[in-house]
Amino acid sequence: MKAKHRAVPAAPAHPSAGPATPRAKALAHLLRLGVPGALAGFACLAGAQGVATNGEGAVALNPVVVTGSPVATESFDLPYSVDSVDMRANQAGNLGVNASEALAGVPGLVIQNRQNYAQDLQISVRGFGARSAFGVRGVKLIADGIPATNPDGQGQAATFNLDTAERIEVMRGPFATVYGNHAGGVIQLFSRKGEGDPRVRASVLGGSWGTTKFGIGAEGEKNGVGFVLDASRFDTDGYRDHSKTRRDQGFAKLTLNPDEDSTLTLVANGLRQPDTEDPLGLTWERYQSDPRSVEPEALLYNTRKSIHHLQGGATYERRFGDDRLQLTAYTGRRRVTQYQSIPFDIQGGPRHAGGIIDFDRDFHGLGARWIGHQALGEGALTFTAGVDYDQSEDDRRGFQNFINLPSGGQLLGVKGMQRRDEINTVTSLAPYLQLSFAHGPWEWSAGVRHSEVKFKVKDNYIVPGNPDDSGSLKYSRSTPTVGVTYALSEATKLYASLGTGFETPTLGEIAYQTPQTGFNFGLSPSRSKQAEVGVKTFLADNTRLNLAVFSIRTTNEIVVADSLGGRTSYMNATETTREGVELAIESELARNWTARASLTWLEAEYDKAFETRSRGVTTLIPAGKSIPGIPKLTAYAELAWKPVAGIEVAGEALYRGKVYVNDLNDKPAAPSHALVNLRVSAEQQQGPWTFGQMLRVDNIFDRTHVGSVVVGDSNGRYYEPGPERSLYAGVSASYKF
Repeated sequence: MKAKHRAVPAAPAHPSAGPATPRAKALAHLLRLGVPGALAGFACLAGAQGVATNGEGAVALNPVVVTGSPVATESFDLPYSVDSVDMRANQAGNLGVNASEALAGVPGLVIQNRQNYAQDLQISVRGFGARSAFGVRGVKLIADGIPATNPDGQGQAATFNLDTAERIEVMRGPFATVYGNHAGGVIQLFSRKGEGDPRVRASVLGGSWGTTKFGIGAEGEKNGVGFVLDASRFDTDGYRDHSKTRRDQGFAKLTLNPDEDSTLTLVANGLRQPDTEDPLGLTWERYQSDPRSVEPEALLYNTRKSIHHLQGGATYERRFGDDRLQLTAYTGRRRVTQYQSIPFDIQGGPRHAGGIIDFDRDFHGLGARWIGHQALGEGALTFTAGVDYDQSEDDRRGFQNFINLPSGGQLLGVKGMQRRDEINTVTSLAPYLQLSFAHGPWEWSAGVRHSEVKFKVKDNYIVPGNPDDSGSLKYSRSTPTVGVTYALSEATKLYASLGTGFETPTLGEIAYQTPQTGFNFGLSPSRSKQAEVGVKTFLADNTRLNLAVFSIRTTNEIVVADSLGGRTSYMNATETTREGVELAIESELARNWTARASLTWLEAEYDKAFETRSRGVTTLIPAGKSIPGIPKLTAYAELAWKPVAGIEVAGEALYRGKVYVNDLNDKPAAPSHALVNLRVSAEQQQGPWTFGQMLRVDNIFDRTHVGSVVVGDSNGRYYEPGPERSLYAGVSASYKF
């Protein structure tokens, strides 16, 4: 029987992953056998499979991806784990607000909605990024070829526009290091290209916790110009107290063809979140008594955050036969004002930067690469040579989050005396080279990137007791990676890859040597060595299974050195090991039924003891403790049914194991939990009109659970509760001209 041809499947994700075992270290023994031994072991596992191709050699459930590859390549052929989530299919039953809605089923990825829009999503890939208390670090974010991660490694997933997304690719493993600094994994969004007859659309949805979203848009092609336009407003009172949010987003994309051999794409997007309330985390006692509440400090200091973000970019591609030249340029501005809950007596210290962060960031970048193809003997060589340049400059100020009253008291939650004034500049320059050579059943891949990251601080706040903290430093490192794929049959491929990576400290991590002194210019980047082996196979027509086993060794891991009064300093203290397995399977069970499931087992530990400080107390963290923020076991399953054309009913189940909240593992861990969600979507066409409806119920069984954690919080506010049962409904309409 021949498999159905489908270059980009309708199911949301196409994972590459592997099954859990009692101990990841036992499975990681395959890595120590070397590539030949590991491939032989997987060959025994896979066995001989039948041919799962159609007459043209295309395989089912095999999306084309570009992340990590010199050219667009079917994921089945690549020597690493990469998933493509089809956002067109995913949008029907989701809110289109957070990337966590679409990516929950990707193995190796932990992506959680904090229920706190002041701090963005919590994202980690194979444990990279789990420590981040705000934003995203350790994971490279890219949207339409433009970085959503700053040169220092701090990123913002909130800038992703999900309403216009075509797909999101998630890459894990050694080849992610080809993307340089902080690329423990890569998440890349691609927006739709304006095609077909022009059409306009509008949508509205509402639901639990005062949630509403309104959207309008237009897209299509006219006179050779493709266009996609979108604007939306999202409001919510929040599941928790003091978590009200308004998010306005805008997006525009134009695609032009100056001539028959070139394409020019222009993209602009904006994000506005005024006075987003920050509920902070909860102590264990308060979480147990009232998970919707906040600690008193959140109300006393009126903790909140305002974000104004605007950026634009252009990509030009020119084709020279089979070869291509690609040029990218972008620029933008981001303004952030954040009110924190640092006690006013600590803010009054002579070198403290205050309880309000206020900065204006200007950023820009350029990229160029050449993609070439060449016959080499009886094989085919594909190569990419390129360079990326990125720079951000922060005009950063700090203020006290209080003012002194004439009566001798303090008024909290308002901007007071200035305590910080500096210019922070981060510059990254990174040339890179990638090669891929295919010959017979073998395909060899290699890549290297040399990253040079420079930090410069110009301190303009010099007063008695607070000397000049100006300075500069530079980090540089080359990160090579190699991989091989072997076609055991037309339906089964084995692969292995090795690579090295590094993570510089972010600006926030070098900001304080201790809470009482200046910049920590002595902090070194962490370095990692990664290995992965796996199998990608079609068990039968319309059923694909991916299995991966990986091992990651990190030196100079960046950990907390001291934490006091809301200020955290970092150090290079230890070595760590992350070992695990990922499994994913996807199948078209019958004409109207589809299913997919994924499972990740990850063991993440400190290999050496180190000391940390909090509130002036030194604590020894023994070797063998689990790295906080990383669940050992995560699992996802989805079953979808389309009884008739235009209607889909789907159920989702998500399990997440317990999560430690601090390095010593002595505080109550966030308990394991299992959630079940249900979604229903429908679509009807009447002439030029298309109407849609959606109904979604999250946490059907109303489970109390911790949705995410704030790792190592010095105040013990580790726990961010997830919402109770939630109901959402929406309608949409579009008109085609």
